[in-house]
Amino acid sequence: MILRIARKEFVELARDGRFRASAAVVGILMVGALAVGWEGWRDISREHARAEADSRERFEGQGEKNPHSAAHYGLHLFKPKSSLAFVDPGVDPYTGISVFVEAHRRNEVDYRPARDATALERFGDLTAASVLQVLLPLVIIFLAFPAVAGEREQGTLRQVLSLGVRPRDLLLGKAIGLAAAMGIIVLPAVVVGAVLLSRVGDDAGAAWPRAAALAAGYLLYLAMFLAVSLFASIRAKSGRSALVALLGFWILNTMVAPRLATDLARRLHPTPSALEFASAIDREIREGVDGHDPQDERIRRLEEELLDRYDVDFVEDLPINFQGVALQAGEDHGNAVFDRHYDALWSTFDHQDAARSALGFLAPTLAIRSLSMGLAGTDAVEHRAFAEAAEAHRRELVRLLNDDLATNGADLGFMYQAGPELWGQMPRFRFEPPPVAGTIARLGPSWLALGLWTIVAAAAAAWSARTLRID
Repeated sequence: MILRIARKEFVELARDGRFRASAAVVGILMVGALAVGWEGWRDISREHARAEADSRERFEGQGEKNPHSAAHYGLHLFKPKSSLAFVDPGVDPYTGISVFVEAHRRNEVDYRPARDATALERFGDLTAASVLQVLLPLVIIFLAFPAVAGEREQGTLRQVLSLGVRPRDLLLGKAIGLAAAMGIIVLPAVVVGAVLLSRVGDDAGAAWPRAAALAAGYLLYLAMFLAVSLFASIRAKSGRSALVALLGFWILNTMVAPRLATDLARRLHPTPSALEFASAIDREIREGVDGHDPQDERIRRLEEELLDRYDVDFVEDLPINFQGVALQAGEDHGNAVFDRHYDALWSTFDHQDAARSALGFLAPTLAIRSLSMGLAGTDAVEHRAFAEAAEAHRRELVRLLNDDLATNGADLGFMYQAGPELWGQMPRFRFEPPPVAGTIARLGPSWLALGLWTIVAAAAAAWSARTLRID
């Protein structure tokens, strides 16, 4: 009986011109968004690789100079594009794509694509994730709202139940029929996405587990919307009231909740402005914390310590280059300041993300947004991983150059110069994204929120079916 009801529901939808039109539009949008996203992902990945190679080539070919001057010459590091960024770009357009590493400074990841976007683009790009999060739930609502309410208004619900069909079987059959219809819409995009994912290259092996988890998350999200739609269709007095209630639910989730969650998270955990943040770091590096231990005093103590260690009276008599040692000591002090301020900033961002994740229990769209960006490798945590890796590379690069100055330039002081062979020995930047298992575990609150919403919505629909009103 359940399968017969499902087949009848599916056939009626397939014959409905409105369903065919909406399926064609949404299907084309999803496939088009995937294709455009893939094309952009491929082009940007190639440009990043080429630009980073050019920067490295310029660094290695800068000629003879003082190693610390070479550290100031610096080079650009580019954030690798995640394999699933063509599905959900996440915060990548707002967090930057490249960082310039140099001595004494921890630069921000810069060159944010959102800065160059038009007003229409800032409103929202069409991506596969936006179609799944916003448009597909709307299609589910339009298909499911008359499932029971429409039968009641047409007078066919009484006839169906009089034939001995149990309300629970009726609900389950309609749910299966509607799910099958939605599967027809999504299937082409799934096939296209799988084909594109298989072409990402060396990252494909790590991308498939993320893609599978991402598919499971969206399946829960869409199943929740289907259950909520059927619940409203059962409980509403008419199809019109069911549609109005569901549209209100959709607007609150997809339009209102994301903005409110962002504003609330910022209000609960405010961050300093970029100018305030940079000024605090510069002041502490020069003057120390609250004016204690200024830079001149640190250099004087270092000089006395080295003179005592090597038992000499003048800096010129040291068997090492004092400038190299002093420069590295300054780097170590600056790194400690950077760590203190950036750790506080990252902690604030973590608290903001935690607040948004908690609000996912009130608005499931917030949960799927966090889950989608996290599994796609385009959320703030993945951005922090790149920023920290780039900073670790900067410190290692500067340390090696200062050590060469300190070791080999004892007799020449700052006049010592190294050649291109030293620049070529500097390590190359390699970024390893966080492991998949850790990412899935980190997103536990989002998984829990989606699971609870789906279970509660399904239970509410089942309970409503047991108390189904014919009139």
